[in-house]
Amino acid sequence: MGIQTSLDAIHEADRLVDSMRLADDLALDAARTGGARTIRVLRGALGSQDQLVAIAATNALAQVFDEQADVVLSDLLSSDRTFLREHAASALSQRLPRYDTVGRLIGLVVAGGFTGMVAQRTLEQWSSSAPAVVAVALEGALIGVHEPDARYRLVETLGLVRARIASRPLATIARDGGEDEHVRVAAVSALGQRRGDQAVASTVHELARHDGYLGDVARLAVIDLSARDDVFDGDGGLDRGLDRAGARLRGGTDTADTGLPVADPAGRDGLTIAQLFLHADIDAGLTHAGSGDNGGIATLLVRLGDALAAGGAAHVLDDRHVARVVTLSRGSADAAVASVHDLASRASGHVYGRVPLLSDPVSSSTAWPLRVAARRGIRRVLRAAGGVDLLHLRMADVGSLAAADVARELDIPVVFTVAPDPHAVIQSLDLSGALTRETFGDVDEVEHFWFRTRLVQQLASNASHTVLFPRPELERDMRELVGIDVTSHPERHTIVPEGIDLDVVDRSVAEAAEHAAGLPATPPLAELCALLETLPPERRGLPLLVSVGRLHRVKGMATIVEAWAGGPLRDRANLLLIGGDLEHPSADEREQLDLIDTIVPVDRHRASGLLLPGHRPNDTVARWVAAARFGLPGLAAPRGVYVCGSLKEEFGIALLEAMGSGLLVVAPQGGGPSTYVRQGDTGWLTRTWDVDALRQAMDEALTAASTETTEARAARSRDTVERSFTIQAMARSLSGVYGTVHHDELEQREWSVSAR
Repeated sequence: MGIQTSLDAIHEADRLVDSMRLADDLALDAARTGGARTIRVLRGALGSQDQLVAIAATNALAQVFDEQADVVLSDLLSSDRTFLREHAASALSQRLPRYDTVGRLIGLVVAGGFTGMVAQRTLEQWSSSAPAVVAVALEGALIGVHEPDARYRLVETLGLVRARIASRPLATIARDGGEDEHVRVAAVSALGQRRGDQAVASTVHELARHDGYLGDVARLAVIDLSARDDVFDGDGGLDRGLDRAGARLRGGTDTADTGLPVADPAGRDGLTIAQLFLHADIDAGLTHAGSGDNGGIATLLVRLGDALAAGGAAHVLDDRHVARVVTLSRGSADAAVASVHDLASRASGHVYGRVPLLSDPVSSSTAWPLRVAARRGIRRVLRAAGGVDLLHLRMADVGSLAAADVARELDIPVVFTVAPDPHAVIQSLDLSGALTRETFGDVDEVEHFWFRTRLVQQLASNASHTVLFPRPELERDMRELVGIDVTSHPERHTIVPEGIDLDVVDRSVAEAAEHAAGLPATPPLAELCALLETLPPERRGLPLLVSVGRLHRVKGMATIVEAWAGGPLRDRANLLLIGGDLEHPSADEREQLDLIDTIVPVDRHRASGLLLPGHRPNDTVARWVAAARFGLPGLAAPRGVYVCGSLKEEFGIALLEAMGSGLLVVAPQGGGPSTYVRQGDTGWLTRTWDVDALRQAMDEALTAASTETTEARAARSRDTVERSFTIQAMARSLSGVYGTVHHDELEQREWSVSAR
């Protein structure tokens, strides 16, 4: 097609996801045709009221190798259409460095946010071929910038200039006691990446003797300096000659003599698999489940890691078994130091690595500027683990962005779980009218839909193997939403359903049933009883509508409240929403809480039957969900219903746990739930973004539950989970994937060596 025809196709496509996919054709046409006319047509599209067309034109300009295209992209860095700035900054990473553009990119770094991160990536790319230009410009910018957060970003960016020209100013800032500690932390962390420089090592080791936060970061930098550039041999394992000191790097220890603690790959039998989710403090007890972004994925990684390691222990004669699982999540600098030593001492089992993001916890949507800290922390954990055989990535987020860079650097194969996310969210918002062509850029500036969809495609195309969730129309959805044809190389794709730990669910069901029969309440159930006792007497004895999840707009908690409060449902049942940090809510949590309070004023929550207890440990949540089925004597009637109001649900751990407990469920009609929820039998599938449709489904499910006279349907719900969706079944499937990928990688490496 011609360049104008390609633009017209984007504008005329029926769906937004189709337009985003057609943007790839526009970029190809721009690269093929080039010339002044192509630039003129694309420039004209930059002002289109169709904001998606404007974004596509910006990215297409990056494919036109003409100086005038560079000029247009550079000018866009100052565009009044602020959403175009980040796309121009990203597009420039594919161009040769322009000296007159460096300053504008640095200005975006100073401003921060997602656009600042994108600009920083471009400057990092440019610094490989023009290090002096980038370093000098950053030093100059530091003279006029005094705000600590902005200085932090500039220093962090300076640290990405690997040439020696950046070492002196970084060391000066690190030693400057008059500098803000946060800024010094950026300099110290960057110095940890500069091995082989004695002056740098001396500065870092001196700072590592200090107490406090700066000392903790310096001790991490000492660990980083102790690793050599060639620590990974041809098999992706650590060089066995690396020093393995066991000192704790604390309390006056002479850190100058300390090497990187590292597990010895020769001392273990089986595979080491790494998995990560950086938006939560994941612990074995799941004590933070439901707080902030610490949702179902955190629960899944803990249960899955345990199951993988347990399964591996049962097959010690198979060299493809999983011997060790390393789960990475965020943590403090001090915890990161401790986790490095823990990793070095554990050759098997499930072990946790901490990645300090050098920032207060933020939501996943605003965490992109933490890319550099994430990358350094991930690299440190994977090195310390000593021979990671595979890295499993699951999210199109900053953690996967950073981890993919590290995997490429350390030559670690990647398995990627591909899901139409954010594609399914875009589709739902498009269908509901909440996202249009005229607003796409403004929304994208907050949600980063364009960047995330491209990240999914990149991760999938570069992965050694992809894992897919079951979907009713899997091949079609992957092709039309994500742009991936899973039939072209089926050997590279495996469908693996998620799973839950039925032992936890069964224990919860037993406790809830025993209490309903008259036995004393266990502590978790007693806590729920105390919560229900705060309801007015006339509302005690109603059944519970219950939902578990993060307080995030994608999870639809406010939509559930609106559906419940706007009709007769409020008179029929109380609503229990479990999740969220109510004491220190994130921006996303605050947004949902404000929406809920608009629907039901906070001083009317109890009188209306609305219960918002915040997050609870996973085992406690399981018991509360089971109690919704059996009821609590004098406080809640039996036969409640579980409601999932998510805009999209790729599979649904909480839904499976509710079904395993025997509850009827209400779930999104798209995605994974429609593969295991039988409409009108084990649950109701509905358009969760449509308040009226959600209300009707909740009402019908509650009516159906109230008329049940036997346990037959509850048994069918549990049987569905037991047959196909246990964590043990998931672990077995993934173990097979990991073993096959590892075997194939070894064969490829051996062939590569023999071919030389």
